[in-house]
Amino acid sequence: MCDPLTAVAVASAGLQYEQGKAQQKAIETQQKRQNEIARANAIRRYATEQLKIRQELFKSKTKSFEASIRTKKATAKFIAGSEGLALSGSQEALFRDYYRTQGNYNSALQKNLQLNVNQFERNLEAIQFGQEAQSTYVQPPNPELLFLSGALNVANTYYGLQAQKELRGLNPDPSQPNQFIRSDLGSS
Repeated sequence: MCDPLTAVAVASAGLQYEQGKAQQKAIETQQKRQNEIARANAIRRYATEQLKIRQELFKSKTKSFEASIRTKKATAKFIAGSEGLALSGSQEALFRDYYRTQGNYNSALQKNLQLNVNQFERNLEAIQFGQEAQSTYVQPPNPELLFLSGALNVANTYYGLQAQKELRGLNPDPSQPNQFIRSDLGSS
């Protein structure tokens, strides 16, 4: 027949096993949810950064196109106004200065665009690093380890109770299952 304390220990271990299993499952679910949130956040931030760089590209192309149109209009107006005349040295110098200014403007646009692209790339790296920092390691439940731990606790309780009985001098009599005889009193 089973000792009542051992039965209680077995029942307690069973409850602890179920509770531990449920807790491990809840932690795994929480870790997965945290990773989903981090991923969704990174996707939103990626989309925002991509929109910003597309807007910068569009703005740079628009400014370059407008500058090109202004140059062509000014050149056409100047040439139309001096039709049939040879360009003098000062007029050629004026054209060179105008084209140099336009070239500097286009160069500045390209440098600014490249700076924006470089910043965009750094921002994407930061977003990726942020997602990694917000993500957690998902640890799946380990019911085998919980079961083994519970079984060892039950065994420890059982053998601990047996050791306490022996220390107190209570030895079970095999012929009478529920009778205990103290060994220090002897038998009569």
